[in-house]
Amino acid sequence: MIRIGLTGSIGMGKSTTAKLFAEAGVPGHDSDAVVHMLYAGRAAPLIEAGFPGTVRNGKVDRTLLSPHVLGKPEAMARLEKIVHPLVREEELAFLQRARAEGRRAVLLDIPLLFETGGHNRVDVCVVVTADAAVQRQRVLERPGMTAERFEQILSRQMPDAEKRRRSHFLVDTGHGMDAARRSVHAILRALAPLP
Repeated sequence: MIRIGLTGSIGMGKSTTAKLFAEAGVPGHDSDAVVHMLYAGRAAPLIEAGFPGTVRNGKVDRTLLSPHVLGKPEAMARLEKIVHPLVREEELAFLQRARAEGRRAVLLDIPLLFETGGHNRVDVCVVVTADAAVQRQRVLERPGMTAERFEQILSRQMPDAEKRRRSHFLVDTGHGMDAARRSVHAILRALAPLP
């Protein structure tokens, strides 16, 4: 079973690209979605213990958590020490299900693929990219996003140029959906035989 690692900096179109892989028959594991699930479940009491006042109605409130960790590497490392092992457990369960189903390929959608060593758990790395101006425009159009917050998020992420350098394949989403879909299909052909 080929494990495809998908990553890309904020605003590059990674989620859209993951959907294109799913359309092509490659099941995916979305680390961000798993974090959201964990924040509403078993990670909440652990995070509340480490960062008091960040849980409301049994769920981690990201707005309350952000000031505790953004721009604070030690606090972010503490949070990651709580969350990453739980995400990894969910990923392993996904991989076991995919193997049991006889899947020939899976997609692991990991925003910090290189930063967290996730690239060591996959067979190929696909980086989603776009022009920096396109990225900035997309991110600043998000509700509640500020230029300062965007810069803080970018500071935690490996620069796009370095991700591109370390990738096996690129999907440039700056040229529209059709071009991105063609890139995904080209990658799957290169990795054939797949689903």
